[in-house]
Amino acid sequence: MKRQALSLLALAATAIVTAAPVFTDPFTEATAVPERRAMRGDWVIAEGIAKCTQDDELYKKNKDHGPILFYDLPTRDATYRFAFKPSGCQTVVFTLNGEGGHVFRMVTSSRGTGFRAFPPGDEKSIQTRNEPEWKLAEGTWTEVMVTLKGQTATVKFGDRDPVTVEHGSYAAAKVNFSLGFSFGTLEVKGISAGE
Repeated sequence: MKRQALSLLALAATAIVTAAPVFTDPFTEATAVPERRAMRGDWVIAEGIAKCTQDDELYKKNKDHGPILFYDLPTRDATYRFAFKPSGCQTVVFTLNGEGGHVFRMVTSSRGTGFRAFPPGDEKSIQTRNEPEWKLAEGTWTEVMVTLKGQTATVKFGDRDPVTVEHGSYAAAKVNFSLGFSFGTLEVKGISAGE
């Protein structure tokens, strides 16, 4: 009896660890993805990749905001994965949003990667960490994994060691997440999210 109980416990633990993401975007023409909103540019979605080149007129029209992929997927504690390849981009921005606005933001540029929190009631965001070595790699795929659990975010960027950032606002419920960029062309693949 004990052996059966231990076997069931081990099986349950394995199922939890190996659980598939709640959401994965296959980036194929044939697959409708109701959670995805490809905005502020002419996104080409095919063969496992989403690709867009910034239109400077649209950038100005959208108050200096570039093309973006939004995913309407409510989460709280979750892991988000994606890979991106910039060509001539100035920034690549990953954001988690709650009902009241931004919750967590990661901005990568030629100067490194900064992490921001958005305290409720404050008009301005605050920087929670800066990683000067985590820079945009021109024409190269970079894999990213962001895991939020409560007020803690653990981020893995390419082959770099993961870092942890904390802020109380990170614990808020999220209603969507996005990946956007400014200038040049961005290719994206492997977007997934799971609790």
